[in-house]
Amino acid sequence: MASNRPAPEAPSLPSQRPSETFAYGGQRVDEGPWEEWNPTADSLRPVRGRHRVAKQRGGLARSSTVLGVGVIAAVGAGGMASANTGKPPVSISLPDLPSVGSLISDDEVPQEAAPAALSTFGSTADDTVQGTADAGEALRTRIMAQAESQQTQVDTKALAAVEAAAAKAEADAAAQAEQEAEAKAAAAKKKAEEQAAKVAEAARLAELAKQYTLPTSSYTITSTFGQAGSMWSSGYHTGLDFAAPTGTLIKAVHSGTITEAGWAGSYGYRTILTLDDGTELWFCHQSSISVSVGQKVGTGDVIGRVGATGNVTGPHLHLEVHPGGAATGIDPMAWLRDKGLTP
Repeated sequence: MASNRPAPEAPSLPSQRPSETFAYGGQRVDEGPWEEWNPTADSLRPVRGRHRVAKQRGGLARSSTVLGVGVIAAVGAGGMASANTGKPPVSISLPDLPSVGSLISDDEVPQEAAPAALSTFGSTADDTVQGTADAGEALRTRIMAQAESQQTQVDTKALAAVEAAAAKAEADAAAQAEQEAEAKAAAAKKKAEEQAAKVAEAARLAELAKQYTLPTSSYTITSTFGQAGSMWSSGYHTGLDFAAPTGTLIKAVHSGTITEAGWAGSYGYRTILTLDDGTELWFCHQSSISVSVGQKVGTGDVIGRVGATGNVTGPHLHLEVHPGGAATGIDPMAWLRDKGLTP
């Protein structure tokens, strides 16, 4: 059986060749056989701020370029596989790779080493240990200095408080001493003033004593002013009694004028001597009167004699003092003492 021979294929031009689907490991028909080229350090231009990959001629690439191409191929194959199987796409994170154009260059620059840190440049392990120790020592020194400064501040405050308390105590003691000194000075001054007053009063009384005298002598005080008893019509004694023998002289206590001389009932024979200041002196129970009304007498002049006339129990001189001629008298004892006389 004869068979038909296959018809010869028409020559095809390169431009008419059908395109093939790109796949990993496939070869495009419009690309001729190419020599594999890898960049080397002689042909790679340095990229500033990115990783540098040395390029080599011949052999497999030893840089991220091959990794990048493989990742792209894997992504393409994964995409086709996911399209055929209908499975959901897998998220793949691509590294930040430099562009191929920046990796391929005719300028060959030697790969530079990463700059060393200034802090560790030219240092050794011993230097690092020594630096750490120095830093720790510096920190310890700083802490100790701060602690010492704080302690100094505390001590300063405590010392200031002690000094303030001592100053206050000293000021209080000085103030108290000053007060005590002032009190002593005031007491001494008061005592001196009192002493001076006593001296002055003594001098005054001595001078008055020259002007005043007691009404009689050789006497005994038998009744005082204000003494209560039924013997007196007023219920109490209104004068001062000088008990003396009958006939004892009665003298004028001070200079003045006789304003009354005669019988006065319970007072017996009475003589009234009015002094220049208006004070009346009553001399009662006399046995006799030696002066008359209107007569001027001086201190110590005899005006009568002691007797027992009127309401009496025995011979005596009853003396009364009536300032300003008042009806009611005062204590003759006090009045005589005020004149420098001591009955």
